[in-house]
Amino acid sequence: MLTGPIRSQVDQIWNAFWSGGVSNPLSVIEQITYLLFIKRLDDLHTVEESKAEMLDVEMERRIFPAGNDPKGEPYKNLRWSRFKNFESREMMRIVDEHVFPFLRELGEEGSSYGTHMKDARLGFSNPSLLAKVVQQLDDIPMDDRDTKGDVYEYMLGKIASAGQNGQFRTPRHIIQLMVNLMAPTPKDVICDPAAGTCGFLVEAGEYVRSNHPKMLMDKDSRQHFHSGMFHGFDFDSTMLRIGAMNMTLHGVENPDVSYRDSLAEEHGEDEGRYSLILANPPFAGSLDYDTTAKDLLKVVKTKKTELLFVALFLRLLRTGGRAAVIVPDGVLFGSSKAHKDIRRMLVEDHKLEAIIKLPSGVFRPYAGVSCAIVVFTKTGVGGTEDVWFYDMTADGYSLDDKRTPLLDADKLGSLARLSEEEHAKNNLPDILSRWEALEGEANRPRTSQSFTVRARDITATGSWDLSLNRYKEIEHEEVEHQAPSEIIAEIREIEKEITVGLDKLEGMLG
Repeated sequence: MLTGPIRSQVDQIWNAFWSGGVSNPLSVIEQITYLLFIKRLDDLHTVEESKAEMLDVEMERRIFPAGNDPKGEPYKNLRWSRFKNFESREMMRIVDEHVFPFLRELGEEGSSYGTHMKDARLGFSNPSLLAKVVQQLDDIPMDDRDTKGDVYEYMLGKIASAGQNGQFRTPRHIIQLMVNLMAPTPKDVICDPAAGTCGFLVEAGEYVRSNHPKMLMDKDSRQHFHSGMFHGFDFDSTMLRIGAMNMTLHGVENPDVSYRDSLAEEHGEDEGRYSLILANPPFAGSLDYDTTAKDLLKVVKTKKTELLFVALFLRLLRTGGRAAVIVPDGVLFGSSKAHKDIRRMLVEDHKLEAIIKLPSGVFRPYAGVSCAIVVFTKTGVGGTEDVWFYDMTADGYSLDDKRTPLLDADKLGSLARLSEEEHAKNNLPDILSRWEALEGEANRPRTSQSFTVRARDITATGSWDLSLNRYKEIEHEEVEHQAPSEIIAEIREIEKEITVGLDKLEGMLG
């Protein structure tokens, strides 16, 4: 949890960029990402130095070589701990002409931590701004993993509050809900094919750390956690850098965060590779058949990106693999053949488990589209029996463009303990508790906020309709009305009283 002073320090860094003429929030976080990466390289080198000195051996991994770089600058001057003390113009020269080329060289060499720095460029034109930001970043105490991660998350939150770039961020509490619904295990191989800032992967990692702390004590499990568990793809290089740094600062040393156009490239190598998919992919509309991966078109013949992503999830999951993904409502009730085909597959060929309808304001101010969380398991042989529906009406925040918290901070999210009155403002804990006790849901009437629907009832619709409103029943209160003759009689009595009153008034005036 970030303290007030640290938040204030981050705000000061942000304001320094704005006052220095760097106004695009995505550019701000990108430059901060570069600087944090440079600082981390120095920290890693320092750890290696200390280890070698303590054991009186040669350094195993030397990030900054001995001697000078190709331009004659001593490599030691490229280290954060050294150049942070330079005069601003000298610092600018070192960082621009030597540190960034060094970063790009790391990327070309394919080192795990340099992969996303191949086209890194310094975005500062003002030496004093660079010196100021370096000093402010250096002053933030980021010694432990939790603080590092929280600081970066807070910075990413500023993207979401600053304009259309927030489309890259699914609200943190919705991510937390989905991760808790799926309860990742130490054995999982987790993928987000539209990773953005890697919010789902970060939350999954935090869940595993909290619920399976012994995992990191075992060498093989620790290796899996740091190098084999997390896989994120995106075709935006800026997002890849930000996402990779987000994972790194949350303590995952070597995540697979890589460039990929998930809908355009064939998936032969990745087919059936993952045991868990968590995603909120962008739904941009339609693609040309020519630019769409042929193996996805074999699953469902369509140009609609929202259907192609569902096909992609089925393609990437191994048999028995699970998924919790966000889809627009159109996927649940669209009438085209492709819409019906994808729903039939989920219901009849695999195991569809849950549809959680989200309120339409969840993604405001960037989008007002209605969406739902779809939870399913890939089986290839069916298995759908009862599908659980939940009508989420509140997520703890106002559903307008301001998205103001409706409860105190400790009452937000899916793990809070709430009263019945508070539940009306935040349904997330109730969703989680009901999900963990599904056996009791079969007895709920369809007038309830959640209920189950038999697979045969869904199939009987002929279109495999998965919209909650198709099955939810509205409870109408019986209202007794007066007979028309009684109402007419009352009106005539009122008219008589009005006439008598007017006559009296006329007599008084006459």
